[in-house]
Amino acid sequence: MAPHTLSSSPANEALTPLPDGERVFRWHDHLSLWFSLGVGLLVMQIGAYLVPAVGTRDAAIAILLGSFVGAGLLAWTARLGCQSGLASAGLMHATYGSAFARLPVLLNIVQLIGWTTFELVVMREGTQAIAQQAFGIDLSGGGGVLFGTLLWGAVLLALLTGSMVTLVRRFVARFGLPLVVGSLLWLTWQFGSRLSAQGFDGFWSRPGNGQMGLFSAMDLVIAMPVSWLPLVADYARHGRRAQPGRIGGAFAGTWLGYALANIWCYALGVMVVSTAEPGTSLVTALLVAQGGLIALGLILIDELDNAYGDVYSGSVSAHSLRPRWSVRHWGLLLAAVCIALAMVLPMHTLEPFLLMLSSVFVPLYGVILGRLGSGTAVAMDRRVVWRAAALWLLGIATYHALAQWAPQFGSALPTLALTFVLARLTRGARPQTGAGSLAPVQSHG
Repeated sequence: MAPHTLSSSPANEALTPLPDGERVFRWHDHLSLWFSLGVGLLVMQIGAYLVPAVGTRDAAIAILLGSFVGAGLLAWTARLGCQSGLASAGLMHATYGSAFARLPVLLNIVQLIGWTTFELVVMREGTQAIAQQAFGIDLSGGGGVLFGTLLWGAVLLALLTGSMVTLVRRFVARFGLPLVVGSLLWLTWQFGSRLSAQGFDGFWSRPGNGQMGLFSAMDLVIAMPVSWLPLVADYARHGRRAQPGRIGGAFAGTWLGYALANIWCYALGVMVVSTAEPGTSLVTALLVAQGGLIALGLILIDELDNAYGDVYSGSVSAHSLRPRWSVRHWGLLLAAVCIALAMVLPMHTLEPFLLMLSSVFVPLYGVILGRLGSGTAVAMDRRVVWRAAALWLLGIATYHALAQWAPQFGSALPTLALTFVLARLTRGARPQTGAGSLAPVQSHG
């Protein structure tokens, strides 16, 4: 989070388009970043939830379709952020008006604190499992919780003192990505061999218990990429603009990178739960696999960039509200809060948390994409854009109404379609750009 990653001249760096001279990300940087952010133990855990509920075949369909759609939404938002040079907070201000945008920005900060806390707990529990399995050391007590949390928290704080751009280009792309891909390949081989030995036909035809339908399972899959929607522009704005007639590296790299990671990790979670003994946790099942200790350790290291990504984006959003504090200072403060929360909060069930986030951010970005996503010039002012705000609230109500009274149709896709179409139809005349406006968002695809 070095100062050179954002323009230093404006008072509010988060609400000012990033100059072209400071944009260095190419398509492979976007791909590396979003593949790395898409890999995680949390994703595998959600994959493990799907099989008992819908069965293997429907789980596979939900994973493929949900990942394709969810990663596509990320890519579209990444393209919008790249072409405009705006951070996520800037897109919210441009869509909803600066007065109203504070509400979704605050909600985003809260959810990013929650995600970072989850990541720290996951890394701590993984460390405890490795210590028990490899060295016979029990870190489950209060001292172990303190040690594991402070260990990963200290590494997170150290990363936050550096440059986000340097971290992505020099560490994630060059070193982190090959190690994580190697770990996933090894675990896939191990659990794929077990499935083959047990009989693939029986695995593929395994029925669900009826707790979820196909569209409900897709909602759960889409929830993971949707949780990244309020972050993607914070990184995509560092990408080089697409040339006329080209779709752009931010779009292609984000879509391909995240879709591959999401499908792979969800599928690996399905494979692990299908071969493990009943009642065995995901982390324990990974550890007992041959070479699982090393693979899990590398995945835990990769989990760190998820925590970093959450805190960095949260600090950009916080800076948009209180620009007197720099992005770096906000990042260190938010990280300290998350470390404290990780030591006292229990690990809650993930499914309600993910679906709650979807109910807020699916319609939020349905409206943003409907108003800005086709290349409309946007202007920033202090007013409230009441039509956009009303559509967002309508979308939240629609999401929960569908979940309550028509769960067989899912909630995410109908809500997204409704808010996008209504936002397109009600956006009105295109605003004129001027002295107080943002750079035009040009369409090249």
